[in-house]
Amino acid sequence: MLSMNIILTGSLSIDQIMIFDGKFEDLIQPDKLRVLSVSPLVQQFRRTRGGIAGNIAYNLALLGEKSALLCSIGKESHDYMNELKKLGVDTSHMHFSQTPTGTFSALTDQNDCQVGGFYPGAMGDAKTLSFVPFADTDTLAMISAHEPKQMNVQVHECVKNSIPYCYDPSHQITAFTKSEILYGVSHAEIVFVNDYELGLLEKATKLTTQALLQMIKVCVVTLGEKGSFVYEQREDNRLHIPAVKIEKLIDPTGAGDAFRAGFLYGYIRQWPLERCAQLGSVVAAYACEKHGTQEHTFSRGNVNKRFEQTYKTKLNLK
Repeated sequence: MLSMNIILTGSLSIDQIMIFDGKFEDLIQPDKLRVLSVSPLVQQFRRTRGGIAGNIAYNLALLGEKSALLCSIGKESHDYMNELKKLGVDTSHMHFSQTPTGTFSALTDQNDCQVGGFYPGAMGDAKTLSFVPFADTDTLAMISAHEPKQMNVQVHECVKNSIPYCYDPSHQITAFTKSEILYGVSHAEIVFVNDYELGLLEKATKLTTQALLQMIKVCVVTLGEKGSFVYEQREDNRLHIPAVKIEKLIDPTGAGDAFRAGFLYGYIRQWPLERCAQLGSVVAAYACEKHGTQEHTFSRGNVNKRFEQTYKTKLNLK
């Protein structure tokens, strides 16, 4: 399994990150939600390269793992792809669209609550992206949130061609029918969600958490500063993995993508799931300590040290 290739599909975007030093809860009047109108003064603003697939590829590259992107991006973003290519990311399967690159705008308060909007842009050309060419290869697909119709097509391609895949429907959960989302999660090797998205899954499927977990092989639920839970269907157990201590929280945007990169790194090496999640937590901590989703960096030596400090066991990334 060491030679397994990770193929990433999902969003690629230019992120607009805004930081509000106050709290949303102090601005919102619960009895006025039907006419909600808030415009907080932001203290920090930054444009950075991002998108779920791009963020995962970036963090995998920092860990020394090469991955391939199967995504659509605007032609004006060749520089973005060239930067990832320099890190060892395979961009040869990319589609360059006449439509501008997608844009994610996020506003985060001091409680790490976030409001965001996503303009899909070039993601609308996702119909050009197919996993069929990867059939009969040693491939692990990562299907992250992008154009919902094409996500469904890719799930069915993976199932039909026996390509194992991880499923991260994220903010697109509400775009699927009940049968579509159940098909996606029940055939996946791993389902990634955060705590809020797990609630969306329950609402979309009209199932309890317990009922959902009984049909998912492995479900990873990230909980921010509270760490993560890993549910394994086969063992019928739940692992809680504590979060890594953040030296100074700057911006949590992209931490979930960084976590997924660390988890996938261990998973293709057949590590125990607990160890995969622990590495994910270490990588996520670095993402939280910088503005933007691809501005942080680390060495494998840094990761080894931080891993041992937190989990009291050696990692020995080389």
